[in-house]
Amino acid sequence: MVNTVIIILYALVVLIAVLLTCLILIQPSKSGGLGASFGGVGESVFGAHASSHLTKLTVIMITVFFVVVLALAVISGHARKEPQSILELESATAAPAKTAKTASPGLMEVTPSGEKIPVPVPKKEEVPAPAVPVQKSEPVSVPVPVKK
Repeated sequence: MVNTVIIILYALVVLIAVLLTCLILIQPSKSGGLGASFGGVGESVFGAHASSHLTKLTVIMITVFFVVVLALAVISGHARKEPQSILELESATAAPAKTAKTASPGLMEVTPSGEKIPVPVPKKEEVPAPAVPVQKSEPVSVPVPVKK
């Protein structure tokens, strides 16, 4: 639902930006500029007093643009963040497992009825030390030189 609203707001921002660009380019400038390069299209289409109406419409469109961009920033800022990589996904799933193993015996859990019950603490499993093979030393026979 939130993603659909964000997509609609992005499309609205792009549409308003294109309309604002066209609206600003149509307006005649004091020195001629791009408004005059269209041959006075703004005045001939909208009448002789078009500049005041175009100015008011520009202000309204800019206000709408800023409101939509602000709404988009708020909505996308508060949207639920999903992990973007495998490492973030693994760290999110590994964190609860670590806290369950390190629970202290004094922890109490509160049930919906308000009762406090002790949280069971998993016992640490003792891992036997690996058997190391003992090397037996055999007597070494050293030849003794015989004197003649």
